[in-house]
Amino acid sequence: MSALIIRLPEEKKQRLQQLAKARNVSVNRMMDEMVTLLIAEYDSETRFQIRAARGLGQEERGRELLGKAGSEKGKAQ
Repeated sequence: MSALIIRLPEEKKQRLQQLAKARNVSVNRMMDEMVTLLIAEYDSETRFQIRAARGLGQEERGRELLGKAGSEKGKAQ
């Protein structure tokens, strides 16, 4: 585990402490949870961008697959 020093205006620090108290957690725990969510969001965006890049130039193939999936669905009913 490592320590991280952040600088906040006094008012934000006090509000952060109030929020942590209201949620019945430590400021440290709350910051850890917020960072975890931000990292997960970043990872999701990165995966989406990689997948989107793989599909560049393949729009017609995508439409073909969608059309095929639609016709397969109609046959199953």
